[in-house]
Amino acid sequence: MSRNLIIIGLVLVGVGLLWPWISKLPLGRLPGDIIIKRDGFRLFFPITSCLLVSGILSFLFWLFRK
Repeated sequence: MSRNLIIIGLVLVGVGLLWPWISKLPLGRLPGDIIIKRDGFRLFFPITSCLLVSGILSFLFWLFRK
């Protein structure tokens, strides 16, 4: 359990350090992401971004499992 918490903490620190470059990625603004703006209402549903992140994470987990 403690090993998992240390790994999660290191990943969070890494993401925090890389945030200036990560925020410049076009995630959330890809074709297929749904954005509906109306008076007093805003719906954001990043379908394409979620599929892309899911595919990358699945590939990485498969790669590290071997």
